[in-house]
Amino acid sequence: MKNNLHVVHSLSAREPAKKVPFQRPHLGDEEIKEVVETLRSGWLTSGPKVKSFEKKFAAAIKARFAVAVNSCTAALHLAVEALELRAGQAVLVPTMTFAATSEIVLYKNAVPILVDCDPVSGNMDLRDAEEKLRQLKEGKLAVGNAGALEVVGIIPVHVGGYLMNIKEIKAFAAKHKLWIIEDAAHAFPAAWRENSESGWEFCGSNTASVTCFSFYANKTITTGEGGMAVTNNEIIAEKMRLMSLHGLSQDAWNRYSAESGWDYKIVLPGYKYNLTDIAAAIGLHQLERAESMRLEREAVAGYYFDSLADISEIELPPQSSDRLHSWHLFPIKLDLGKLTVNRDEFLEKLRENGVGCSVHWRPLHRHPLYAEKLGWRETDFPVATHLWKRLISLPIFSSMTVSELRHVGNTVKNLCADFSRKKAVRVA
Repeated sequence: MKNNLHVVHSLSAREPAKKVPFQRPHLGDEEIKEVVETLRSGWLTSGPKVKSFEKKFAAAIKARFAVAVNSCTAALHLAVEALELRAGQAVLVPTMTFAATSEIVLYKNAVPILVDCDPVSGNMDLRDAEEKLRQLKEGKLAVGNAGALEVVGIIPVHVGGYLMNIKEIKAFAAKHKLWIIEDAAHAFPAAWRENSESGWEFCGSNTASVTCFSFYANKTITTGEGGMAVTNNEIIAEKMRLMSLHGLSQDAWNRYSAESGWDYKIVLPGYKYNLTDIAAAIGLHQLERAESMRLEREAVAGYYFDSLADISEIELPPQSSDRLHSWHLFPIKLDLGKLTVNRDEFLEKLRENGVGCSVHWRPLHRHPLYAEKLGWRETDFPVATHLWKRLISLPIFSSMTVSELRHVGNTVKNLCADFSRKKAVRVA
């Protein structure tokens, strides 16, 4: 990746960084002005700003319908509701993900079938998904107290904004007659293409039955808290929209306006998942700058690739010409065989030196709910079990300064030098 820091104006040189946060929201005067205008308008909950945000978001990724909600978790929940997931059915879910991806399956008293990950990208390994399906069919895999299971869907996660091969996911789902819900919490804007001659296919355009995005404070664009469910199916979109606000009929959205009546009808059991106009006011301007902020994060990634390329103690994340990466995360993998410290000790040293960092993620099978109650074992996921012990996510956000980047890069290099086994051998 080419280091294009010189073309990113927000990456300006300042005083040497003493402390670098893991993430910092990139908000401008436009967002602040829009929020103030919304507050003064008197319309604070779901209203015209939400409708505008939905319309513009769908257009940005070339999808037909978008339903704004108060979190990606809400979007995922509405998606399984709309696709009529039932108790006793099962869904393929990556073990390398956040809680929400799997818990929305449990909401329906359905069963998450955890799947191991690819050792390079951390994304779901479809070969292991195939193996888990074979084991289920042959009665060699039991999950908790569940008996025979009908697997009806798959929920891939695009880790850090690096998309899986969409063609392979679709082929796998078609082979096994599964619906697809994408957990795209990290993947806006992100895209995939089959080859250099084909055009970009944006995540959410036509990549799944439903695609769910996150606008949490640390995501690539933010509304503070918020999410979006995107689909090309009008019936699914309508059902999610109704369920997002207590299952009230469409006229309920406008029942407090001067032009509409007060009455409404409950047509479905629903939830309180609607996004507010205050949040959408932020999102509208974040959306306008989404690609420019992505390019800035790409520049941050480029700096890391350039400055850390020769450090043998770490492995850098994958990049490919057939992926348009959102760069929500920049995960490095420690080569623990070349270091005298483990991942947790290395991470603590980063923090002691003022570098905010995190781990994505502790795999689901290592949490008590999945290990103790559902019976998943580390041996069921050899790749994820080994990989997560090596992972550290470095800071990457669009408002990073050159001094912050240098501090992170130099700190990583210095720690690798300090704790290198080569150094230990030389000293001995």
